[in-house]
Amino acid sequence: MRVGFYQYKPVFGKVSKNLKKVVSVLSNIEADLIVLPELAFTGYYFRDRKEVLQHAEDPTKSSSIDSLIALCREKKFYLVSGFTEKRKDKCFNSSVLIGPEGLIHLYRKLHLFNTEKNCFDEGDTPLQVNTVMDCKIGMMICFDWVFAEVSRNLALQGADIICHPSNLVLSYCQQTMLTRSLENRVFSITANRTGLEKRPHGELKFTGKSQIVAPNGDLLYRAASQRENIYIMDIDPSNARDKSITAQNDVLEDRRPEYYSI
Repeated sequence: MRVGFYQYKPVFGKVSKNLKKVVSVLSNIEADLIVLPELAFTGYYFRDRKEVLQHAEDPTKSSSIDSLIALCREKKFYLVSGFTEKRKDKCFNSSVLIGPEGLIHLYRKLHLFNTEKNCFDEGDTPLQVNTVMDCKIGMMICFDWVFAEVSRNLALQGADIICHPSNLVLSYCQQTMLTRSLENRVFSITANRTGLEKRPHGELKFTGKSQIVAPNGDLLYRAASQRENIYIMDIDPSNARDKSITAQNDVLEDRRPEYYSI
């Protein structure tokens, strides 16, 4: 399976411009699955909830989603992308799984980071795994990495690959995802953005370093911090189905949840 990510710098508030750039770049790529960053088309550092609602889209009637579906049909691949979602009077930091057949699944970020709590509603979609090309795909978003329960839940559902759209500003995540892959024996693809986002209320610098990690925790590839990068590589998803650490240890079967209650 050919998988990868596109690391770039969205221009805040320029949805059409960002979408056009992504479609143009991905139109020249041959792959099976590509992961894009969190809030991939709007930018990240919103002032407040009102500003989010001005830029967000309802995925059931979104020209951005329609364009991505058309791209997937043309190229016969699948996309996981961050998406700024509007549903009636609510707004969510979401991720979508899209393929030639259309919008397959939408996940709403469970764990909001810092000022996101002033801008977005808390996610209300259960964690879910979807099958794509005989491979099971799970989604989490950025700060979800802090909560080991997220990746473990997806692994227990049979995920082979965890797709991780991100807008990372802290320096810890990339290294931590090596452990998340190892402790669950899954592939992970973290697609981060680059650049500095300057807004009237402050500025944020994003860390880049998008990466692909193997089920044994090996770093297969990591992008530079502040350079646009599209990277595609071949993996064998079936490697994520061997949960053995030793001949007598299985990371899922050896769990003893009856002793984990708090």
